[in-house]
Amino acid sequence: MAVPKRKMSRSNTRHRRAQWKATTPQLAPVTVDGSVYQVPQRLVKAYERGLLHPEG
Repeated sequence: MAVPKRKMSRSNTRHRRAQWKATTPQLAPVTVDGSVYQVPQRLVKAYERGLLHPEG
């Protein structure tokens, strides 16, 4: 694991952290029991197999 040799200043730390942005998940339509739901794309197979149940 990389370990810094010197302490990073507060200013540099905050500038680095400010660059990170969360992104919204890509939604995909899934039909469950005749109803169409928008679910995150990475969970489509779980909904199709019945492992997850949509709320609503």
